[in-house]
Formats: sequence, structure tokens, C-alpha cells
Amino acid sequence: MQVRRSDAGGVRRAKLLSMTPPGPRAWLLMAAGENRGHAGNDGYDDQVDAYYSWDSNVPNSKGLAVGDPVAVWDKERLLGVSVIEEIDTTRGPKMLNRCPRCRTTRVSERKTKLPRYRCMKPDCHLEFDRPLVDIVEVDLYQARYDAGWTALDGVLTGDEVRALMVHDGDFNAMRPIDWSALQAALMEKRALRALARLTGRMPEVVRPPTSGLVVAIPHGFRHALVRVRRGQRQFRDQILAQQGNVCAFTGRAPERVLDAGHLYSYAALGEHRPHGGLMLRRDIHRLFDDGLLAVDPARLRVDVAPELATYPQYAKLHAEPLSVTLKDAQVDWLGKHWDEHRSTLQAVAPRSHRDTVDR
Repeated sequence: MQVRRSDAGGVRRAKLLSMTPPGPRAWLLMAAGENRGHAGNDGYDDQVDAYYSWDSNVPNSKGLAVGDPVAVWDKERLLGVSVIEEIDTTRGPKMLNRCPRCRTTRVSERKTKLPRYRCMKPDCHLEFDRPLVDIVEVDLYQARYDAGWTALDGVLTGDEVRALMVHDGDFNAMRPIDWSALQAALMEKRALRALARLTGRMPEVVRPPTSGLVVAIPHGFRHALVRVRRGQRQFRDQILAQQGNVCAFTGRAPERVLDAGHLYSYAALGEHRPHGGLMLRRDIHRLFDDGLLAVDPARLRVDVAPELATYPQYAKLHAEPLSVTLKDAQVDWLGKHWDEHRSTLQAVAPRSHRDTVDR
């Protein structure tokens, strides 16, 4: 998806951040698709459920940090929420479209009316057929948040999303929002799983003064979680040797589609535990982490959450035994996972309401 954003100067950045309410910083990210308000640059490569891109010309470009919760919308509705896992930064060229008279990039591209372009600067408003093209060097950012992504398409309307903004009338693509207000809105809409995933991931991130561990990469750098998964390859090799090319939930599968899934939060413990994992097919791994798939520790049978049971390929797993023999330690970890994603959820959301959670 190509998304255009304003490249207005960052003069207001310090003021915006200083006015943000206390508590976790939270951000509203616009992924507007064809619903663009201007044509001042050549767009951004975004995938709304995985990553978000911007550059140093965008207001609040340096405000986002690893561990910040984000809500993504398209001006009309909420699309989903997550927590930033890492931010990659590189240096590169950026093509800007400028007004031929005042050279601002506040340029609107019109779909039917001619001339095609119009300057949006109040004291200019020039109409023109071709913008001036300017190539500049900028910092290019990409924030990844796919591991914690929860789709909430339409749970909040555009007006309900706007009510979360810290500053009324803020039109920037990346806007600070009130974390407490976001929590309250998700609770009101019974998006309890989404809220649990947000709050569960945020404490796992320790943000030092540099906003994360900086790892050198060619032509750029990365702000990432402080807890790096050292030994992940050895952990996978160990589980693979014990379990073979078998997904614990679905059976035999090619090695390349299997992950070594932790049965506990690695970020919380910071170490690989003996018998603390299972080989899981990648989609199963994601659904297990989300709690949509779990294992009843009393019966050692798969439990499929109601909102996942609408998909036949997953519904057929319900009440089925696992494809592998478990160690006692693995059963213990699965019991803790069950307590987190079944007992807790049922306590706050009665089963009669679970079909409406995270629509």
C-alpha cells in the first residue's frame, strides 16, 4: 500500500510531546490508502498489519520508540492495534513534489478537476499541471509490530478514533493519542483480548535512554527490544531434534514452515528453558501466542477459541490430541498458558460474550 504523508516541518514536535498525557506514549498511525489529502511526496511502503514507514520530514518522526502502543486507522475506522517491536533506520533519497511558486510540499492532487495539482498553503493556492520535483536525503524509518498485531477492523469509528487524540484538529499522519482513553474505548467495545495483548507486551520492553538496543547494520541502524533472543537458533535445533518435522498441533510439515515456539513469554523471562518449547507451524505459532489456540492441561486436548472456530481448518483441531508426546515441564508450561488465555479471559468476559471480543 502506498501512503502519502505531509512533510511539514517538525517545529511542533517538542510541543506535541511535552503536552502528551503522563503514562505510556501511544500513537495513532494513518494508513489512508487512496484516501489521501495531499501529494507532496512519492508515498510509503506500508503493510498495516506488520510495519509502518515514514521519513524524517514527517512531523513526530523521532517521537516513536520501541515499546510504544500504536493504533492504525484509515481516517474512517480503526484497523488494529499493536506494540512497536523494532525500528529500522536507513539513510536514502526521497522524492518531493513542490509548488512551483512557494516551493511547499503541501500539494493536493485532484482526481477529476484540472489543473491536476493545487497548492494547499493558505497564502498561495496556486493551481498547476506539474509540480517541481526535488530529491532530498532523509532518514527512512520502518517500525515493525506484526508479532503483537490484533485486527480490530471497524471496532471504533473514525469519530471515536479522533476522540482519542491528544490535540483536537491534529492532521498529522502520526499523532499522539491518550493511552487511558484508548484503554477505556477498547474495554467499552469488549475488545478485551486486544487490550490484554497490548498491556501484556508493553511491560516486556525496557527502554533505556537510547530508546532501545542499537545494532549496527549496513547503511543504517536498528532500535530493537533490549532483550535479544540469543540462542534462538540453538533452541530451535534442540526442539527440532527432539520433536522432528512435526507441528505439535497439526502433524508432519516441512521444516521450513516450522518455528520453535516458546510455551512461555521469552521476553518476560529472558532465557530459553529446557522443554520450554514445541515445534509449531508458523500460523499455529501466531495463533498460540495470541491465545486463540490453547491446550487444556487436564485433558491434553486442543482448545479452539470461539472467534477462531469460524475457520474450518482450525475448527477441526478442537478437542483433538496433540501430535507429540509431552514432557512434564511442557505440560506445566501449557497449563500456565491456559490460565493466562482461558481462565483470565473467561473471568473478564463471560463465554456468552466471547464471540463479540475482537471482532
